[in-house]
Amino acid sequence: MRQRMRWWKVLGLAGLAGVAASGVVIARAERRRRAYTPEEIRARLRDRHAEVTSTAPADDAD
Repeated sequence: MRQRMRWWKVLGLAGLAGVAASGVVIARAERRRRAYTPEEIRARLRDRHAEVTSTAPADDAD
């Protein structure tokens, strides 16, 4: 019985470590995202829009 309880403790600690690691990854990505100035965001959006519109096939309305 004690062996089974020990496995549950290990599993619980592993789950807790996974949640903590996920939080670190999310916080790091959020910090990186917030580091852009509004002008940089606009420029990146314009670049992405230009890229998509230049590579998108034209729809023919028949």
